[in-house]
Amino acid sequence: MKLSKNFIPTLKELPADALMPSHQLMLRAGMIRQLAAGVFTFLPFGYRVLKKVINILREEIDAIGGQEFFMPALNPIEIWEQTNRVEAMGDVMFHIKNRDGLVLAPTHEEIITFHARQHIQSYKVLPQIWYQIQTKFRNEPRPKSGIMRGRQFFMKDAYSLDSSWEGLDISYQKHYEAYKKIFDRCNIKYFIVGASSGAMGGKQSQEFMVESEFGEDTCAVCEKCDYAANLEVASSKVEPCGRIDNDLQIEAFPTPNAKTIDELIEQFNLSEDRLAKSVVYIADSKPVLILMLGNDELNETKLQVVLAAAAIRPAEPNELLQYTGANAGSIGPVNLKENIKIIADNRLLGANNMVSGANKDGFHNKNIDLERDAKIDGYFDLRVAQSGESCPNCGAPIKIVNAIELGHIFKLGTRYSEALGATFLDEKGEEHPIIMGSYGIGVERIIACFIETHHDDKGIIWKKPLNPFDAHLLGLNMNKFEEVKELCDNLYEELRQSGIDLLYDDRNESPGVKFNDADLLGIPYQIIVSKKNIEAGCVEVKIRETGERKQVKINEIIKLIREQEKQ
Repeated sequence: MKLSKNFIPTLKELPADALMPSHQLMLRAGMIRQLAAGVFTFLPFGYRVLKKVINILREEIDAIGGQEFFMPALNPIEIWEQTNRVEAMGDVMFHIKNRDGLVLAPTHEEIITFHARQHIQSYKVLPQIWYQIQTKFRNEPRPKSGIMRGRQFFMKDAYSLDSSWEGLDISYQKHYEAYKKIFDRCNIKYFIVGASSGAMGGKQSQEFMVESEFGEDTCAVCEKCDYAANLEVASSKVEPCGRIDNDLQIEAFPTPNAKTIDELIEQFNLSEDRLAKSVVYIADSKPVLILMLGNDELNETKLQVVLAAAAIRPAEPNELLQYTGANAGSIGPVNLKENIKIIADNRLLGANNMVSGANKDGFHNKNIDLERDAKIDGYFDLRVAQSGESCPNCGAPIKIVNAIELGHIFKLGTRYSEALGATFLDEKGEEHPIIMGSYGIGVERIIACFIETHHDDKGIIWKKPLNPFDAHLLGLNMNKFEEVKELCDNLYEELRQSGIDLLYDDRNESPGVKFNDADLLGIPYQIIVSKKNIEAGCVEVKIRETGERKQVKINEIIKLIREQEKQ
């Protein structure tokens, strides 16, 4: 490909609204251009990379028995209503004005299940792995970070259909191994975490993550063992507050200017490990009071799992008054206005001599014994793990890192097949719902994550197999020296015929412009042809990743590139 005849619009200046290196470099290298917030056009240079990623995905999913579909992005809304995900997706789903009640699909679990219901009747045709690589639409409220979080994007989503839970385990493991191969082939350093299934639902869930300061996810990781978990589900070893050897009676005391844990500590010289914070949530229309120790942060994802609720939210001020008789800052587990469910974090198990709200504005109770004075319906891990706390596996300190989600795999079970009536007959003729798994990868995210971890201050550093071209041929001062142009033209044809995918900078630009663009574009090998090199009977080859430069005989260029590719 000759650069003078192809569209690779590089930029010298750093885009003002781009913060992530991948966003900056994809714009500067002419890979993408923004059309609207969260909507990008892939230009030819970027689209070459996108197609290479798609080919890798296709090869690895085909290798585990995947069969590729191409399903419509337009979906009948009534199919989504059968699984209650119209409400669960909320404003993230694009609702469009049309006569037939169609929506734009943010994912395709419902449609896969719809087709399974149409055609699968017997256990004899199971298991199946169906997948697609398709455009998805999600109405992100704050699209950011370039292609990392867009409103239109490519997704590789696969679905397993099994007749038994043991079969689901096998299908899940196949995808787990395939994902590792995909990300290894793409030269991406990743880690795997336990995760929440969220709106997808399911029994087990794992995410493939890349550590990044710009990541939208937060994970707890242990550097001593292999423990890693999304902070939504992460746990740690922390000491309970325990019991104190006394038998003091509960007593209310005035706290007119103390509503927070810190204010209670400061104004009354109380110890944080004797303070129980009370909050009220509404879970599927039912109120629940949750007790947390001190300033421990409530993990809403854990809470939703514990309550097995489709939806949870903090109680409104009028609801707090209705259920407790007090406003926020004065709520506690004793003498509630209404009899509501109370649960507590594990750190409060059996605790006594505690301080919490008295359910009367401006008052708290002290000497609360949770075993004696309150009816706790259960103790659970409800807190957000903190950096430096002990790993639940080995006891070493965990650290909290930001990370980018590359892929997510779920054991869906029968949630969708039951809702949509997708069943099969077993060998006894008995009917059962199909057991499903779901496995997604953000295609553009692979590109962005690669660039995040393979760049320097000059530009991108491509590696096989994602590199847009194998080599970059630069002719210096070709408008001045005919011998330079002649050798470049000859090399261009010879290298192409040998199977090397070549980008040829044949523009009448200064050497400085060509060198800067070459480093920005990041092709693995730069072949530099100048009058001085020709007089020495050689050309210069620069290895982009290391910056190493070599003088190479003209007839040995192909051999050098082939040898380098094998390393």
